[in-house]
Amino acid sequence: MEQLRSAVLATATLLVGLSAGVFFAYSTSVMLALRRVDDRTFVDVMQKINAAILNGWFLTAYVGALLAAIAAVLLHLGGTHRPMLPWLIAATVLYLVVFVATAAVNVPLNNQLDAAGPVASIPDPATVRAAFEDTWNRWNTVRTLSSAGALLCLAVALLRH
Repeated sequence: MEQLRSAVLATATLLVGLSAGVFFAYSTSVMLALRRVDDRTFVDVMQKINAAILNGWFLTAYVGALLAAIAAVLLHLGGTHRPMLPWLIAATVLYLVVFVATAAVNVPLNNQLDAAGPVASIPDPATVRAAFEDTWNRWNTVRTLSSAGALLCLAVALLRH
C-alpha cells in the first residue's frame, strides 16, 4: 500500500506540474507573442491552438492530474498518513479552481472564438479578438497561479511523504 501511495502522489505531482507548465507557457510566451500580431492572425492562431490542444497528451495530464490528486487524498485519509492530508486537500482544491475556470470561462471563450467561423470570412476580427483576449488572459493567469499553487502543495506533501 505504501508503494501505491508513493506512486499516486508522484503521479499527481508530475501531472499537475505538466498542466501548470502549459498554463505558464501560455502566460509567459504564447499570449505575449500573439499580443504583437494583427487581429486576423490572432484569431486564426488561437482557433488553431484551440483545436490542437484537444489531444491525448494534454487531456491525460489535465484530467489525470485531478484524478491523481483526488486519489492521493483518498489514499492518505487514515493513520500515520494524515499529516500530508492538508497539503493534498489544498492541492486538489487549487487544481479544482483550474477546472472551474477552464469550464466556466476559457472553454466558452474558445467556443465563441471558433463560432466566429473561418478567419478569412470574419468581417471584423478586431471585435472578435476584443471579446476574447483580455478575459481569456486574466483567467489563464488564474489557472497558472492555481495550478502552480497545487504543484507547490503536492511537492510539500511529496517531501513529507
